[in-house]
Amino acid sequence: MRNRQVHLDFHTSPLLTVGDKFSKEQFQKALKIGHVDSVTVFSKCHHGYSYHPTDVNEMHPGLKFDLLGAQLEACKEIGVNAPVYISAGFDEKDYDTHPEWRRKHSLDKKENEKVHQETHFHLLCFNTGYLDVLCQEIEEVMVKYNPCGIFLDIISPKICYCESCIRDMKALGMDIKNEEDAKKFSIIVFNKYAKAVNEAVRRHSDTATIFHNSGHIPKGDHSFIDYNTHLELESLPTGGWGYDHFPLSAAYVRTLGNKEFLGMTGKFHQSWGEFGGFKHPNALIYETALSVMNGAGCSVGDQMHSSGEMNESTYSLIGQGYGRIEKREPWINGAKNISDIAVLSQEAVTSSRDAMADTGANRMLLECNYLYDFVDETADISGYKLLILPDCGGFSEEFTEKLNAFINNGGKVISSGESIVKDGKFIIDAGARFLGKNEFSPTYFVPSFPTVNGDTAYIMRCNSYNIEVTDGEVYAFCQNPYFNRTREHFCSHMHAPNNTESSYPAVVIKDNIAYIGWDIFTAYAAHGHLCFKEIFRFVIKTLLGDDVSAASSLPDKAVMTLTRQKEKSRSILHLLFAHTTVRGRGTEVIEDTVPLYNINCRVKAGKKPSRVYLAPEMTDIPFTYEEGEVSFTVPEIDIHAMAVIED
Repeated sequence: MRNRQVHLDFHTSPLLTVGDKFSKEQFQKALKIGHVDSVTVFSKCHHGYSYHPTDVNEMHPGLKFDLLGAQLEACKEIGVNAPVYISAGFDEKDYDTHPEWRRKHSLDKKENEKVHQETHFHLLCFNTGYLDVLCQEIEEVMVKYNPCGIFLDIISPKICYCESCIRDMKALGMDIKNEEDAKKFSIIVFNKYAKAVNEAVRRHSDTATIFHNSGHIPKGDHSFIDYNTHLELESLPTGGWGYDHFPLSAAYVRTLGNKEFLGMTGKFHQSWGEFGGFKHPNALIYETALSVMNGAGCSVGDQMHSSGEMNESTYSLIGQGYGRIEKREPWINGAKNISDIAVLSQEAVTSSRDAMADTGANRMLLECNYLYDFVDETADISGYKLLILPDCGGFSEEFTEKLNAFINNGGKVISSGESIVKDGKFIIDAGARFLGKNEFSPTYFVPSFPTVNGDTAYIMRCNSYNIEVTDGEVYAFCQNPYFNRTREHFCSHMHAPNNTESSYPAVVIKDNIAYIGWDIFTAYAAHGHLCFKEIFRFVIKTLLGDDVSAASSLPDKAVMTLTRQKEKSRSILHLLFAHTTVRGRGTEVIEDTVPLYNINCRVKAGKKPSRVYLAPEMTDIPFTYEEGEVSFTVPEIDIHAMAVIED
């Protein structure tokens, strides 16, 4: 898979003239300025029109020539791949002309009318004749252009109450008023769509890539993942995803066998469709480095002007990121991430995208600079040193057996909240008995280990749980407030102070198993209290000690990963750092860089390395080797540094 891709959005109103300034030479020039090796170009956009002559759709009324064909020819001449984009879920033209194909999100006609009046694109239903038309559009592109890939957009299971869906749900004996039945049927329809689309592509090519984009890769849903030849992780930090979404998504996707994937960011200040929006080049340097250090290729989102002229300022911006990636490709290609820790994803267990425990665990692991993956219940966890079970339980009997085998083979476990509770009892021996949920909220954490602010009580704004210690060792206590806040009794602006006479055990460790009696990961995502992370860091350090594949003196805002190029007999330590600042209403940006100096690093190595150096500078780094570890100091990190350890 190509590492330096562009997703060239082209959602263009039928009111506009299209392509009147397109030039093959200028198009190629822009791609070269951007160091681009693959660009996704449009057959059909959300407005519903084609950008080429068509027998099964309508060509955009403002277009006078085969724009798609010209783009494909231009790319072929300079060796740039060009997958073709086809809007699937949105087609505003067909929405307007075929009311019977519209997705109805509610049984309430008034609610559907509200959606109909929105000044945005509208979803169509794949359980209608629209799916047949979509497949015809795909096959036409395959026959006319034989593209290297097809990118389908705006697809995911969606509850629908159109006439076709109501009819077919009833035929299957489903209750249309039962939301769970409606969800089940939406999955049936999605599978119907995905199979039909993939068959339409495969009738004409065995090698074309296929990707169905939904804006997020659902954890645990292998049926969705398996419909794709590769994955593209849409994650625009300034567009609502944030800077910690991609590392979490990548940490899961890279556990899915050998499926290649991209990290998709954007050149925009904020998000898609922002003509004239530019981020600082340092932001794109950071974001592309973040992709490759997490095992992904790169994709940068752009939107071409309706005239067809490429914005060369945009490609100068992209080139500042991709020029660096191109120089680093010898140490990127074929590299696999090394991880010590696995986190059982709560999104995978609960099928809920709103899994804040995942977010909290991801943030703490990033900030503590540990090497980790997120896994679902199908994963092989035997190779990890530590398994984290965050906050929520509900995993299967099969995974429970896998968990017990992991523990019996010396694996270490951190659990919290109700993650190891079933039928009111702990399912593994954590050195304590589970007594139930604490009636008080919030509560207070009192440590028995050193903390930044000393020996005192720290507020815990989350659920807490009562335990009775059997033979575990207690490392922290919980104290209740004097009372919960109600209309009848409250104290000050927020909550009552801690009752020092109400202490009971809250953090306990027995052998290789730790239990934390708060929903600590969910709480960290919501509130970010330092004391949450101090508990977490202490428990990991107690269980793992220094038995980690890599460690460094990086600050909490930095990111560290370790990759391995097995065929080239070398490991690569990636070190990444930039300050993010909130501008406007919640837009997190990167502008100025602050270099870091003299970062101490250590990496596990089975034998003394032959060489340690910075890539691509090829500057040697002095190192020492002792007791299976190589130690060295990276003199400077200006956004991204790569230290290469040659066997």
